[in-house]
Amino acid sequence: MKWEIAMAYEFVQVEREGPVTTVILNRPEVMNALHSPAHFELDEVFNAFAADPAQWVAIVTGAGERAFSAGNDLKHQASGGRMGSPPSGFAGLTSRFDLAKPLIAAVNGVAMGGGFEIALACDIIVASEAAVFALPEPRVGLAALAGGLHRLPRAIGTKRAMGMILTGRRVSAAEGRELGFVNEVVAPGELMAAARRWAQQICELSPMSVRASKQAVYQGLDEPSLETALKGQSKYPAVAALYSSEDFVEGPKAFAEKRPPQWKGR
Repeated sequence: MKWEIAMAYEFVQVEREGPVTTVILNRPEVMNALHSPAHFELDEVFNAFAADPAQWVAIVTGAGERAFSAGNDLKHQASGGRMGSPPSGFAGLTSRFDLAKPLIAAVNGVAMGGGFEIALACDIIVASEAAVFALPEPRVGLAALAGGLHRLPRAIGTKRAMGMILTGRRVSAAEGRELGFVNEVVAPGELMAAARRWAQQICELSPMSVRASKQAVYQGLDEPSLETALKGQSKYPAVAALYSSEDFVEGPKAFAEKRPPQWKGR
């Protein structure tokens, strides 16, 4: 199948191939830094992805070779440009807590501040060897309040996270993998192929099972104990949807008939 342009936006490019959507942050002239209009466009993009039953996985990356995203467009802010973001947060993503479909960040360069927060809001991070991560907001009198201060400690532990947060230091892709927030590091020219490989592996599974698993992990982490997480998981919307889905019947049936399952995502 060929990658197709799904819809035209000013600051974002959206492509689709089969059940995979690729979202490209498209402001390379400012290292894909985002301003208010871009946030609202991305809100529309992820709303459409969430609502489309034919789309199962999304890859998020940046246009050009220099940056995934340099975060907040400080020059736009300093010039008095329109500020604000949708309820879904920075990039229409960082406060989007009800998206059960998996997201893959393909980090092709600089992921600073809000750019790093976008990547942390994804479920899997694949990074180019040229990628660099940091939460440098305190250097300009700000703080990483779009999720970075909360997601990073949950991903790598408090002490390791504080070592990055309180210094604003830059971390390479290789160190990011050692710390535990990067899943895979590849050569720059192999980044999108690697991200699509992850997406394809996910698409081989039941979309209903994947969504139930993602939701159970994240909501379970917020439960006060393992016991309450186990007892409460059947009430999570994606888990309940799995139990009543066609895929829930198709999986065991295909196994018994010794054939590949035909997932419907419903």
